[in-house]
Amino acid sequence: MSESPEPALTILSGGAANGLVSRLEPRFTRETGLAIRGDFGAVGAVRDRIVAGEAVDIIILTHALVDALADDGHAERASIRDIGTVTTGIGVQSGEPIPDVSTPEALRSLLSDATALYVPDTTRSTAGRHVAGVLAALGLASRFGPHLKEFPNGQTAMRAMAADAIPGAVGCTQITEILNTEGVDYAGDLPGAHGLATVYTAAVHSAAANADAARRLVTILTDPAEADARRAAGFA
Repeated sequence: MSESPEPALTILSGGAANGLVSRLEPRFTRETGLAIRGDFGAVGAVRDRIVAGEAVDIIILTHALVDALADDGHAERASIRDIGTVTTGIGVQSGEPIPDVSTPEALRSLLSDATALYVPDTTRSTAGRHVAGVLAALGLASRFGPHLKEFPNGQTAMRAMAADAIPGAVGCTQITEILNTEGVDYAGDLPGAHGLATVYTAAVHSAAANADAARRLVTILTDPAEADARRAAGFA
């Protein structure tokens, strides 16, 4: 996202939307003359900032969180639009063999052998909370200890995994954050009952300083003509 001074549209968003917003920012800027100042993090932390009154023009979070924010007067209900569905899966460092994650047994084998596991915040992020549950279900909740590498969001976790270059390390977060990270390859969705698909939704903040521009960005993010961009970014 641009770090230029105003004029800019401000976004508070879950990390899942980072890559898509980056892809569509040039179109938005051409049409509005505004840059985008984005902050992308764990959905729970972002939601808390919005409730605390942080100034923002557009919100991108899970559908359930956006709906609740609208109920509480923090988002314009009429502006709410679903962007698409994001799955959670496995990433590995580029250049390493792509592992089989097609069955629960294959996933358990991979995680049992992993030298480190890179994940988003396991208490405040959508994918991180889910990963913690998957580890418990597989009997691996205490397997990693200090080798469980937690970060504020999945994008940061994947960048750290690529930078650390620990042989045999594995990442688990949303597909959008894996695809948007250089040096990381997507191995596949979490299998079967361990899978997670999350709908992400955009809305204009009820006190947006740039409400018209925020509505324009919501339109661009959900435009049928941008379906290829959404797919490339990991949205279904």
